[in-house]
Amino acid sequence: MRRLRGPDGLWEAAYARPHPGLRPGVLGYHGFRLALGAPRRRLEVPVGAVTLLLGFGGALRIHGLTGPPRPPDRLVSVLTGLATRPVLGEHDGRLAGVEVLLAPWASFTLFGTDQHELADRALDPDALGLRPTAGPWRRVGDLAAALGALPDWGARFRLLDESLRPGTRAWPPSCPRTVRAWDALARAHGDVPVARLAAGVGRSTRQLENRFREQIGVAPKAAARILRLQRARRLLLAGRSQAETAALCGFYDQAHLSGEFRAMTGCTPGRYAAVSAAPLPPRDGPPSADRLPGERTSLVLPEAADALFSKTVRRP
Repeated sequence: MRRLRGPDGLWEAAYARPHPGLRPGVLGYHGFRLALGAPRRRLEVPVGAVTLLLGFGGALRIHGLTGPPRPPDRLVSVLTGLATRPVLGEHDGRLAGVEVLLAPWASFTLFGTDQHELADRALDPDALGLRPTAGPWRRVGDLAAALGALPDWGARFRLLDESLRPGTRAWPPSCPRTVRAWDALARAHGDVPVARLAAGVGRSTRQLENRFREQIGVAPKAAARILRLQRARRLLLAGRSQAETAALCGFYDQAHLSGEFRAMTGCTPGRYAAVSAAPLPPRDGPPSADRLPGERTSLVLPEAADALFSKTVRRP
């Protein structure tokens, strides 16, 4: 656990692996508390996981960066399904909670909700009518409040383990063939034809598409786009050229890579790589909010950030 004081304020961060009985569906826990002296804006880009933020201090304002203009959602706890578009998150500098990262099929098992209802959306889990477990918590907000009342991160992570484990047995499990197909797609970083993926798990293409929509959230082709771009971001951050990255990730050419970047991150590959390549937070600075290790999935934006976004993305 890191607890630091710097020129911008106070912050702390803690990480933990879930109980073995929750893995590999529950990928990790990230606890944080920020008490900064100024508002913070972050560009959040798609990742191949579902995120459950259990908030117990402050609220997020979440702007969609594509589609028709609409007021931002103001949420304390947030459930975010698989996404193919970027969002902008803002807060006033004070925020606390625990982020739970889930494999998409585990989200289906845990919450018993068709995942297409979560895709490309950031929702209040209680407004969706979700129960976090089969245990005592009637609302996700109740569990979040209980986490906030505990004295330390170790106790919070233990409560999460205790609370989530019954939930994994409360609903019909994900289809094993869907899980295998997702795992195969993830191992290949999205570079697998859908017909071959379906044949590998004994499904027709239509059957696999229906199962993915229900238990993953998006069709196999859309899931492949997310995973392919996820790898591309990592390669660019590692110093690969755009041409190399396009070839290694299965894009038709560099123009195809650029178009996918603009659609899914809101900026060009070059701009994204330049911002992502900035040094990691210093020892006296706020910890990273990235959801995946070794990758920039969350970029802090200055107020004058209009030049970051491509013309295809609507500014809030």
